[in-house]
Amino acid sequence: MERSTVNPWPWSVELGYSQGEVVAGQTRTLYCSGQAATGADGTPRHAGDMAAQLALTVDNLEAVLAEAGMSLANLVRLNVYTTDVDRLFEHYGVLASRLGAAGVAPTTTMLGVNRLALPDLMVELEGTAVA
Repeated sequence: MERSTVNPWPWSVELGYSQGEVVAGQTRTLYCSGQAATGADGTPRHAGDMAAQLALTVDNLEAVLAEAGMSLANLVRLNVYTTDVDRLFEHYGVLASRLGAAGVAPTTTMLGVNRLALPDLMVELEGTAVA
């Protein structure tokens, strides 16, 4: 797989994401359902703690990727849904540092929503990965 970023403006790279990404060659694509801060039994964890929820949400996304033989390094698209955009930005470094450690800056969209599937959840990550 050959991967190249498309960034007509440099500001987004400083925030840990790219404006576009071209993927070419033989690939496998994984479309991940939204992952949130739940335990293995599906029960929400860390009510009211955005940083802890974000960390567990990334852990859960990584678990899905690993099950498919991939990692965060394979992410080409990441959708972020949150019930509190301002609070998420306060803790965005939790996500940005994990993506940076993986050497990836996927295309990203962040949306503020009224609520997620379960009332205690504050953040959900939905990804597309290519290998």
